[in-house]
Amino acid sequence: MNNLKGRQMQARAKKIIPGMTQLLSKRPDMFSSGVWPAYYSKAKGAEVWDLDGNRYIDMSISGIGANILGYADPYVNAAVHEAVDAGSSSSLNCFEEVELAELLCRIHPWAEKARFARSGGEAMAVAVRIARAFTGRDKVAFCGYHGWHDWYLAANLGAGNALGEHCLPGLDPRGVPKGLAGTAFPFRYNHIEELEAIVKTHKDELGVIVMEPIRSEQPAPGFLEGVRALADETGAVFIFDEISAGFRMNTGGAHLLLGVMPDIAVFSKAMGNGFPIAAVIGKGPVMDAAQNSFISSTMWTERIGPVAALATIKKHMDVNAGKHLTAVGTEIQNGWKRAAAKHGLSINAGGIPPLSHFSFEYDNASEMKALFIQIMLEKGFLASNIFYAMYAHEEPHVREYLDAAGRAFGEIADANRSGAVGKLLKGEPSGAGFRRLT
Repeated sequence: MNNLKGRQMQARAKKIIPGMTQLLSKRPDMFSSGVWPAYYSKAKGAEVWDLDGNRYIDMSISGIGANILGYADPYVNAAVHEAVDAGSSSSLNCFEEVELAELLCRIHPWAEKARFARSGGEAMAVAVRIARAFTGRDKVAFCGYHGWHDWYLAANLGAGNALGEHCLPGLDPRGVPKGLAGTAFPFRYNHIEELEAIVKTHKDELGVIVMEPIRSEQPAPGFLEGVRALADETGAVFIFDEISAGFRMNTGGAHLLLGVMPDIAVFSKAMGNGFPIAAVIGKGPVMDAAQNSFISSTMWTERIGPVAALATIKKHMDVNAGKHLTAVGTEIQNGWKRAAAKHGLSINAGGIPPLSHFSFEYDNASEMKALFIQIMLEKGFLASNIFYAMYAHEEPHVREYLDAAGRAFGEIADANRSGAVGKLLKGEPSGAGFRRLT
């Protein structure tokens, strides 16, 4: 497979862009550097073309979960084109943000007000700022991954690798003010006792509890209810980060299915089908605390984001996208398990079906992952050990992918038994955490 133009672009990027890309999860070394194409020229439906003209079926990260309907969805794109032609920004505000706020609050009846941003990380920073403004307290307890901002990375100040199980191992908080040390405390999913310990020590100073409602595992009975009760007991604002889980299994937040309501919920990624948009919705008195702080940005007022979100949510609702995404993800997970059993491979597969993942249970797992990526590229698939479902994924895509993945598992099993996995790699083993690019 020819990837000369792609490799040349990567070499140019390494010289001029610190870290090579704007998103760590899209760096080629997270897949297999030297093999992963990294740059695209065109994307449509479930298909992607790289700079060298190679065409792939994307059965990997689907825009890191942003393209919930599929690439260049015609319904969403038509709405965006109309908005661009009508003027994407002006000295006045776009009325679509009012319509989007009303729609999100109708979908989530517990919420009364909304604010908007354009990316998930900044929306989480907005939500935490609002929560701190409301409670007048600085300390945050959190579970899971919530972005790159200071409030979150502060957990690693003087605490070694506190974020290791939540973000990436080895993440250096350099540049985060040292004065934020002791303001953010992690607890693990389904470990209510860890949050209880944080509450016991910091009860009078704890202003915010932040977590994803669901991600890699189902909540244990009473866990989410227990977190809600602790928030009520301490007076902390309870925030659900729905940036990844939202719009996967249903139209709206996953917490609607789980039956536990927060004080604030944050959305981004899938809500705009790849166009920049993020929302912070919440209870009226809590959200009104935004006016007691300063939260404002020019590009939060442009029109494309709200228009894309309105179109995405409408189509998502009309086609019951959550049902399709769940069915596709379930079929993929079951297919991985069948193929692994057939070829005697030990894997661990899980995640909510629309956000599926597997891992090779071997010491050379990073090499095995890179070999899987390499083999699947040669078979015409963008594929890793992560699968994010899109509405554009149809039965033929799934069937052809699972057939190719099964054959790849067979090749990997044979290579592993003969000790040849590393010798077969044309690129580098897959990265497992944060590291500087040199």
